Amino acid sequence: MSRNLSSAMESAVEANLVRPIVLVTCAFDSGDLNLWNGIGNLTVNSVDYVGAGTLLNIGEIAESSELQANGITVTLSGITDPLLAKARDEDYQGRELNVKLGAMDAVNDVISNPVTVFSGFMDVMTINDAGETATIQVSVENRLIEFERTRIRRYTAEDQKIDYPNDKGLEFVAEMAEKEIVWGRAIVGSGGGAAPGQGNDPAIPEQLP
Repeated sequence: MSRNLSSAMESAVEANLVRPIVLVTCAFDSGDLNLWNGIGNLTVNSVDYVGAGTLLNIGEIAESSELQANGITVTLSGITDPLLAKARDEDYQGRELNVKLGAMDAVNDVISNPVTVFSGFMDVMTINDAGETATIQVSVENRLIEFERTRIRRYTAEDQKIDYPNDKGLEFVAEMAEKEIVWGRAIVGSGGGAAPGQGNDPAIPEQLP
């Protein structure tokens, strides 16, 4: 998949010495968890990232020419509270996780506009607690997985109100399923016989012109 790189990023990639950095953002209800694969705190585009060093591991990011939803695995080792509590107690499934690739220049300043190399949703989190520290492993689904999920919508009043709460256009659909509708009007006999083909049954509707 092609990506737009700033001129500064292109120069950094083509240089003899490349200083890459990886930025990871995990969305939690209590606030985003921002990590990077270096030491100490790092601010990129007004976002503060906590250094995880070699404790942060990103699985292989696979891409192909076909439209495939390839996921990744993110592992964070040496975890202590309160980060462990956040991972254990907060809802995480379906929350966003983004991975960006950036670079530093010769004086270790971050080159602007790191590029997003993966964007998806956290799926399954595994916590291995070793006592004082723990290891967290998260499998992350690609955003393309949304195209594989079946979305079932129905012509019912309840379904319609999901998008339009005040719409009453479908509130009689259930009744119409068993409703008998007779077109035209019945002929009431006047003693002179019925119209040809209708016999004497007044329930047979008159054929309208």
